[in-house]
Amino acid sequence: MVTAADIETFWRDGVVCLRGVLPRELLDAMAEPVEDAIAGEQSADLSALAGASATHARFVAGVDHWRTQPELRAFASTSPLPATVAALLRSAAIWLYEDSVLVKEPGAREATEWHQDLGYFHVEGTQLCTTWCPLDPADAESGAMRFVRGSHRAAETYRPNLFVTRDPIPGTEGELVPDVDAGDYDVVTFALEPGDITVHHARTLHAAGGNRSADRRRRAISVRYCGDDTVMHFRPGAPRKPVQQRLTDGDPLGGDVHPRVWPPEA
Repeated sequence: MVTAADIETFWRDGVVCLRGVLPRELLDAMAEPVEDAIAGEQSADLSALAGASATHARFVAGVDHWRTQPELRAFASTSPLPATVAALLRSAAIWLYEDSVLVKEPGAREATEWHQDLGYFHVEGTQLCTTWCPLDPADAESGAMRFVRGSHRAAETYRPNLFVTRDPIPGTEGELVPDVDAGDYDVVTFALEPGDITVHHARTLHAAGGNRSADRRRRAISVRYCGDDTVMHFRPGAPRKPVQQRLTDGDPLGGDVHPRVWPPEA
């Protein structure tokens, strides 16, 4: 499904939109696991973090659901995603860094602020990317993703923020994320149907609006992958996964911490 033009676009722009990558029956099968994920202890209501009232429509997100939910582990490891990412990254092997479930209920007004994924990741390399896979049609009204084309080519690793506020996570290091909306940046967005995905580089600046729809949810599964040249690199202040405690800077990815998902195990 990945063409030479897709690969060129990814490395030139830092993001590419691919149509019809995931079969509808797979996405339909993810509906119940997603509900379980946002109801579990690994998820949080980010609307509350932004100061919204308890009666306000929720923006719920969590990470590492693949570690406890077999359906989401299969989605991240045996769906078309690993092979797609391997082609885009020009990588012989692919390792799973984490997954995330993100649900903006109708009327959830909180925007996902501009940020760069790499600042949250305890890895270093050039072959790093995030896939964004909607279970519902996603457009400007419901909170489709926006990307700054070419921003992955900048040298900065920006301080991670709290997603619904521009405030950086205390104790982190680096430059603050620029105020993209106030500047002259080349911003691109894509209207997606279920089955379509976007893949962006871990250095690409991106954001998303609130869900202004009165009756449409915006459910998405995001999976983050690493390629051949990636090694562990711990960033001060960024949240560290408990399973990463046994690793040190320079360690390769693998094992049960960040398993290889491409090529498939024999």
